[in-house]
Amino acid sequence: MELDNENVYLLLGSNLGDRKELIDAGLKQIELRIGRPFGISSFYETAAWGKEDQPSFLNVAVGVTTRLSPIEVLDIALAIESELGRVRHEKWAERLIDIDVIFYGNEIVDMGDRLQIPHPQMQYRKFVLKPLAEIASNYVHPVLQLKVSEILERLNDNLSVSKV
Repeated sequence: MELDNENVYLLLGSNLGDRKELIDAGLKQIELRIGRPFGISSFYETAAWGKEDQPSFLNVAVGVTTRLSPIEVLDIALAIESELGRVRHEKWAERLIDIDVIFYGNEIVDMGDRLQIPHPQMQYRKFVLKPLAEIASNYVHPVLQLKVSEILERLNDNLSVSKV
């Protein structure tokens, strides 16, 4: 069975190595393996979140059209991370590349620790919402029933997130 095209929103981040080069390589692989981008945000310099004693991140949001299932998108994103040198040591630790699935169409997916869509923490994180609002401000969160721009307006996160 072939899936219909779905719009998927991903967030890429890096705080080690040549961050821009790693994110650009991630974006290229996403286009080749997941789907054609229809929107890419500016790059944002972001203070580390969760574990703050580490270098700042570079973040970018991308919207792509795909025929892949949510789990296929996740598996390919994880493969891209690994191929670009990502090694998982501890939660929220510094990393060469991170690719998170934020939204997959209007779907709600709960596969426990493996995959949750919408991303269960996105509404609390300015580093996700600022770049996402740039390319999807009117996108309605399928659980919260609020636009991304509305979630960002209501956000109580003082983390430094600035366009570069």
